[in-house]
Amino acid sequence: MPARGCSMGDEASSPEQRVQQLREQIEDHNYRYYVLDDPSIPDAEYDRLLRELETLEDRHPELITPESPTQRVGAAPAQGFETVEHDIPMLSLANAFSREEVAEFDRRIREQLDLEVIGYSAEPKLDGVAISLIYERGNLVLAATRGDGQTGENVTTNVRTIRSVPLKLRGHNIPERLEVRGEIFMTRSGFEQLNTRLADAGEKTFVNPRNAASGSLRQLDASVTATRPLRFYCYGAATTDRLPESHGEVLEKLREYGIPVSAEASRVDGLEGLLDYYESIGSKRGDLDYDIDGVVYKVDDLDQQRELGQVSRAPRWALAHKFPAQEEVTRLLGIEVQVGRTGALTPVARLEPVFVGGVTVTNATLHNADEVRRKDVRPGDEVVVRRAGDVIPEIVRSIPERRSGDPAPWVMPESCPECGSAVEQVEGEAAARCSGGLVCPAQRKRALEHFASRKAMDIDGLGSRLIEQLVDQDLVRSPADLYHLDRDTLAGLDRMAERSADNLLAALEASKEVSLGRLLFALGIREVGEVTARNLARQFGSIDRLAEASVEALEAVRDVGPVMARHIRAFFDEAHNREVVERLLSAGVRYEVEQAAESGEQPLAGKTYVLTGSLSGRTRSEAKAALEALGARVTGSVSKNTTALIAGGEPGSKLMRAEELGVPVLDEAGLESLLEK
Repeated sequence: MPARGCSMGDEASSPEQRVQQLREQIEDHNYRYYVLDDPSIPDAEYDRLLRELETLEDRHPELITPESPTQRVGAAPAQGFETVEHDIPMLSLANAFSREEVAEFDRRIREQLDLEVIGYSAEPKLDGVAISLIYERGNLVLAATRGDGQTGENVTTNVRTIRSVPLKLRGHNIPERLEVRGEIFMTRSGFEQLNTRLADAGEKTFVNPRNAASGSLRQLDASVTATRPLRFYCYGAATTDRLPESHGEVLEKLREYGIPVSAEASRVDGLEGLLDYYESIGSKRGDLDYDIDGVVYKVDDLDQQRELGQVSRAPRWALAHKFPAQEEVTRLLGIEVQVGRTGALTPVARLEPVFVGGVTVTNATLHNADEVRRKDVRPGDEVVVRRAGDVIPEIVRSIPERRSGDPAPWVMPESCPECGSAVEQVEGEAAARCSGGLVCPAQRKRALEHFASRKAMDIDGLGSRLIEQLVDQDLVRSPADLYHLDRDTLAGLDRMAERSADNLLAALEASKEVSLGRLLFALGIREVGEVTARNLARQFGSIDRLAEASVEALEAVRDVGPVMARHIRAFFDEAHNREVVERLLSAGVRYEVEQAAESGEQPLAGKTYVLTGSLSGRTRSEAKAALEALGARVTGSVSKNTTALIAGGEPGSKLMRAEELGVPVLDEAGLESLLEK
């Protein structure tokens, strides 16, 4: 349970006094946590207080009262819920779905009250279960669902298990009888934890937080309800005896009594205030830990509410301004696979068009094959589609009971739909990936940009705009094609002249002389960075030996773990990749092997350095490589474990950090001295 506030008092002189002291402390903790959101003791301390109270009540059962915090565990299972007639009907609200409808609501209010500007109270419209709580002399005596508005179900025993519902009100001048109304709901985080727990136990999970809240509240066994993460927010009082004369002030008074109220509730003025509030809550909707489906506007002044009255089953003084629908049902026409720039394969649902979340949706993400299996989504199914704000639409679940026949479960293709290369699925990873990184059209531009980058083949003049043209005009399909470009072809491209073409051809020719480490890095093998590529080059000495290496042999290389070893193996197992490598070598690319230093020639082994600023004698990449060749580790941030910071010209904040930590600082001369070891 989350931490709560207040510290434990001194031991009481009698069981009666200690029980009373413990109850007051625990209720104060509940108030600070659920109402003030200001806890001040850890969970363990709260649990210790509760256990002490339980122990005392076990020893002295005559001290147990219905309002004790220990009485939230639930009673024996009921046979059913008795009905309760509401003293004051629980009315529904009129709905608005546009700014124009809200403007019409405000106009009617202003005309009926003959006022230019109306003060309103505005609050989120929780997507939960409406509830009525009745307190007599400050004690909870009845909890009932809304039902049909006239009669509801008596769920008192279950509601008593919800910790955010006070069993006894706090403070002074509490009305003799007080009816509080609000919403029972489940937070998103609580919903996820509950579903995980149910799934682990092999039990049926809930579809969404609202269904989970409703199902949990209506358990015939209240001890089950007690295990569910239900919460309560109050949105008003049906009785106003001894309460303030405005809705906003009523909420504040109820909060003083220990009743939770949404922190998002606010008072606004006029139509502009209503619409601004709607936009504000809508913008933070995704950040809230509970679901809302709109906002509720109420005339703030209670006398004005009484003057306005009601029509049919809804008050004239209130309005629910609903957000566009976020979930709708439609049919799944098929599942296609998209290949991203990194080679990740994503199943995408093709849908019958459906209007949801304010737009017409025809596609929705299914994330990965595991998600498709978990949700049991099959082509032809009717499915629930969700769209929240600007979030990409997703399929929430299928509706298998409406399924026609027994369609086969969908499976991820074994070959990339773009290039036919094998699909790699590493155990423990959700995403499947195309292994043909050098030839796959979906990855082509990214692969070429990486291949030409400074730390790879360092092809000066081959930037992203030029690569766009080469790929879009189908002049280059793999890195090997770069070495077959001619002057006329290049000069004919946009923003390219003969001189630029000559410069690029010269850069391509120069790039043919390369170290094996840079060439391996340029190939874009997944997760293989420049340091690992250099380690692989030193270990195997040639591409042929590396291409034939087993996973076990790869794992023996420094910084290569089991997952990376499988990525390397998958890369060279793909015939398309091997073909590109052979074409690169045939085009004249020649590599030289970087010899590893002998074990006795690692004078900087175990030392960690950080580089900052600009160096005049060599690039930072060259300095990093030289340090690593001597066994050093080069990282990007300064810590107390850093051996030294090497600072060139115009060093950044890393220098200040090093000085704060007392880390030695070396200049460029100090670097050269290190490298001479």
